This record gives sequence, C-alpha cells and structure tokens, in this order.
Amino acid sequence: MHTKKNLKVRMETVVLICFVAYTVLLFGVMWLSSRKTAGNDAFFRGQRKSPWPVVAYGMIGASLSGVTFLSVPGGVYYGQFTYMPLVFGYVLGYAVIALVLLPLYYKLNLTSIYSYLEQRFGVTSERTGALFFIISRLMGSALRMYLVVFVLYEFVFKGWGIPFWAIAVVFICIILLYTFRGGVKTVVWTDTLQTTFLILAAVATVVAILSELDISLGQLLRRSAEAGYTRVFETDPTAGKYYWKQILSGMFITITMTGLDQDMMQKNLTCKTLRDAQKNVMTSSGLFIIVNLIFLSLGAALIAYAQSTGFALPLDAEGHVMGDKIFPSVAFHLNTFTAVLFIIGMVAAGYSSADGTLTALTTTLCYDFLGFERRADDKSTVKMRRWVHVGFALLYLVVILAFRPFHRQSLIDTLFDIAGFTYGPLLGLYTFGLFTKHKVRDRWVPVVAVVAPVVSYVLKRYAPEWFGYHFGFEILLINGLLTFVGLLAIREKRGTIVEKNE
Repeated sequence: MHTKKNLKVRMETVVLICFVAYTVLLFGVMWLSSRKTAGNDAFFRGQRKSPWPVVAYGMIGASLSGVTFLSVPGGVYYGQFTYMPLVFGYVLGYAVIALVLLPLYYKLNLTSIYSYLEQRFGVTSERTGALFFIISRLMGSALRMYLVVFVLYEFVFKGWGIPFWAIAVVFICIILLYTFRGGVKTVVWTDTLQTTFLILAAVATVVAILSELDISLGQLLRRSAEAGYTRVFETDPTAGKYYWKQILSGMFITITMTGLDQDMMQKNLTCKTLRDAQKNVMTSSGLFIIVNLIFLSLGAALIAYAQSTGFALPLDAEGHVMGDKIFPSVAFHLNTFTAVLFIIGMVAAGYSSADGTLTALTTTLCYDFLGFERRADDKSTVKMRRWVHVGFALLYLVVILAFRPFHRQSLIDTLFDIAGFTYGPLLGLYTFGLFTKHKVRDRWVPVVAVVAPVVSYVLKRYAPEWFGYHFGFEILLINGLLTFVGLLAIREKRGTIVEKNE
C-alpha cells in the first residue's frame, strides 16, 4: 500500500513538472511570435503573413477538442471505424469552404466573417449571427476547457488538496496571458505545438501497447479486423451511422462549424493570399484523415491491450463499457510516460480550443458590435480590445465555475447539443445570402434565428415518440432549412436584386 502511494505521488509530481515545462514552452512560442508586434492588425489578422503550411498543421489541433481526444479512440469499442465516413464528409466540406466561402471572405477583405451579413442583409442580421456565434462558442469551448481542468483536478491536484477553482483560474490566466498581446498571430503558432503533442500522445500510447503485446502495427490491425473492430462502412440504411448519412453530415458539419465559425476561419484569413488560404484548407483536410486514422488505430490498440492482458475496461453503473474513459484508464495503467503524455495531450487540446475561441470572441465583439472596422487602429482601440479580451476571459472562467456543481456527463452532452443548435441559423443565413438575391426585413431576422433552433430542438426531442425516428447530425440541416424558409417568409417584396456583392 505504501509503495502504491509513493508511485502515485511520483506520477503526480512528474505530471506537474511536465505541465509547467509545457506551459513555459508555450510562452516561449508566444514571445517569439509576438515580440515585434502589439497592434490590432497582428491581433485580429496576424498581419496576413502566416505561412499556409503552419496554419494547415495547426488547424488539426484547433479541430480536435478534449472531447474528441477521448471519444474517437473510445468510440471504436461500439462503433468500430465507422467514424471515418464522417471524416470523408469533412473533406467535402473543406472543399466547399475553399471554393465558395474563402473567395467571398477574401473578396470582401473581412476580419469578422459576420460582417458579410451586414453587407448582405443589414446590421441586425450581422449582430444576430455574431451573437449566436458568441453564445455557442463561449458555452461549448468553456465546457471543453472544463473537462480538461476536471481531468487534471481528479488525477493530479485533488490529491494535493488544491481546489478546483484555483486550477480553473490558473488555466484561464495562462491562456489570457499568451494571447493578450499577439492574438491570432500567436494562436497560429501555438496551435502547431499543441497539434504535435496531441498526435504524440496517441502515437506514443500505440507504440507502448505494441511493445507490451510484442506485436507489430500490421498484426494489431489484422487482429482487430478479425474481431470486427476496423469496419469502416455501416451499410444498413436504418442505422444511425449509415455511411451516406455520415458523409453528408460530415460535409455540412464542416461547412457550418468551420466555414461559418469565426474561431476557425480567423486563422485561415491570416494567410497572405486567397490561394494560400485554399492550399491551407485542402492540406489540413488531408491531414485530418491521417490524424483520425491514428486515433482510430489507437482505439483498436486500447481494446486489443485489454483483451490480451485482461485489463478491466471502465464500466458505468449499469455495467456498460465507458468509451470516453478507455484511453485515460489504459494510459495511466501502462506507465508514467504514457500517463504524462495523455495529460499533456489533454492540456494541449484544452489550450488549442480556448485560445482561438478567446481571440475570436474578442474579434467578433470588436468588429460586429463596437465597429472596429470603421475606427482607426490607434491606442484607444488597442486599449478597448484589451479590456474586451480580459472581459471574455473572466466570462469564460464564470461559465467553467458555474457548471461545476451541476457536472453530470448527460448534462455535458445536452449542453453540447444545445450549443450545436446555434449553428443552424448561421447555415440558413449564409445559404440564403449566397444562393438567392432576395433582401430581407432585417429587423425580423432575430425572430427567425430564434424560432428555427427552438423548433429543431422540439423535433429532435419528440420525433422518436411522434414518428419513430431519431435525429442525429442531420438536425443541423433541418435547423438551417427552417431558417432559410423563415427568411423567405420575411423577404422584401421589392428591390430583390442585391447589387453590392455582385
């Protein structure tokens, strides 16, 4: 018992040292990327000088959250490799972003992508889209960061008597400090560091398992295939993961949650030219396939390890395997090295999600509500931007701490679902703007944008009882379609042709 306690203390100490070292490294990258710049142009646009290969690589870390870091490997237990058709859909979505959305954003020279809505429909539409983004990103990203803080608290700091709120404060302060000066210019470079550690954690765990089982990667995959864990395509049309449904869902998820998301697009818009931004997007889509194959292979390795060694997979109260806890359970069981890399990977996922979000929230408020596009880039706007940045960091912290007393996994899933509903109105607004020439009654847009997700939520909640159908990712399309129909209903009857964007 005493030996086990000493081992636990030693692991906690090693994890803490590595966490501090990683944070110091992060601040080193921040200093190198922002030491010669402090103005709004660097903070909001990265001076449009970001090398596209750097942005493409960093986008992997930005796209993977702590939830994905756990759920993709863990999902192999029940879903095999049927996540991959969704990833193939992502590639199609990235193609739409590269060929349709990026040319629009570069043509209009946008900093906040929601400025398009002002030019197309009016100020109310712009602020509606921006507000939906702020609510969705603040809630979703804060909860992702909450999960990272919670894991660190449970595995390391709880045993030392350090309270949860103190860990949350430290994390938010770190993110605030390294984004405070350089903004998106810093985030582009720190995302490369975080992508590296996310991939390293997965690869190192696979290597450790192969070494432990004394088999090659090919043998592992063959064994997993024989056990049915590498099945990619679900061919039953009635199944939730029917592959065509997955591909279509993946495409629209990417168009909406990447192409219409200020956080994700702001980094793309730091590239020097439209062509560079397009190369970045298409390259990152290819890398995304490779990275997801790595994480799915990790899932197969985790299951093979448990079956070969008799390691007990984590179970819930009803005796079902808890997929999201498979990776941390095995990582901490293997050795200190895999445990440390798992923690650093979680931290990297949390940082990567929060730093870009904090910068994007600041950009959205400054441009879509405070009118920075019409202000001079001077000391007063820099000061205002800094206060907005600090304000969002504090709001981020409030959301994390407020959620703590209500922490239940089912509630986390529900809140993520609700946050996802806010992207439907954005899909409808941009589709209507791009593919019709109608003007709308701008003052009525907020009503449409609220009613559509409410109706969508009711449909998803009660469809199993009413129709015997379970909505999945396709509820996003229903949400967007309802918004589109609502905009048709409030279109202006005269002056339907829009001149300014032709």
